[in-house]
Amino acid sequence: MGFSKDNLKGFVLALLSSGFIGASFIIKKKGLRRAAAASGVRAGYGGYSYLLEPLWWLGFITMIVGEIANFVAYAFAPAVLVTPLGALSIIVSAVLAHFILKERLHRLGVLGCVMCIAGSIIIVIHAPKEHSITSVLEIWSMATQPAFLLYVGSVVVLVFILVFHFAPQCGHTNVLVFTGICSLMGSLSVMSVKALGTALKLTFEGKNQLIYPETWFFMLVVATCVITQMNYLNKALDTFNTAVVSPIYYVMFTTLAIIASVIMFKVVAICLCHLHYLRDFVVAGMEN
Repeated sequence: MGFSKDNLKGFVLALLSSGFIGASFIIKKKGLRRAAAASGVRAGYGGYSYLLEPLWWLGFITMIVGEIANFVAYAFAPAVLVTPLGALSIIVSAVLAHFILKERLHRLGVLGCVMCIAGSIIIVIHAPKEHSITSVLEIWSMATQPAFLLYVGSVVVLVFILVFHFAPQCGHTNVLVFTGICSLMGSLSVMSVKALGTALKLTFEGKNQLIYPETWFFMLVVATCVITQMNYLNKALDTFNTAVVSPIYYVMFTTLAIIASVIMFKVVAICLCHLHYLRDFVVAGMEN
């Protein structure tokens, strides 16, 4: 294990990403509230009036900036370092929700935030070094191994079940439905973003990866996953308390992203430690 120069770049970018994404949750939530008050149709029930709300677009742009920083971070650092640092975005959103949305952060929530910081420090210290990737075809080879294809197939099946069976029945009463869809798709987007980011990094270094159809396939997967995540995250934020949605979404998304990373990149270090503090944090988040 070691903290290389590339890991440091990924770490700084991940921190910036967390700040922007955490703030975007709050801005988008206020935009959703304004849109619902103006139109009478909430996003959680199929309304799209938030697309006409400037405040929602401000939150969306803020999230895009954060995601771009996150995207670049994946090009420098391993997924098991970048993804868990998203915990800091939950701290940002929890604190802002306390003061702006009046969603009170209780003592157990504060303890959860402290545990997130501690867990992130442990992850940063023990972040693994990745072997040097010289072509997007190497990532494609890892993505098409049987174990990862089985994971992808399982995710797709689960997403379809949640979307077409559970979402209409209990999506508005059970927070795990909408957040589950976002998290499952998010685990695939993380792997695709890692591949796409690496491809672009190599291209800028003079090793053109845009000539490979695999690069464009990863780009298509990223676009599909992001659009799906955005749609169902809006539904979740509009239906449930931000202080509940944010930590549960983070826990599920990060856990699945780490599992996907373990399968695809064969990175197993620090996962058990991270999953342990995730379990405690979701309890803190639910308390809020």
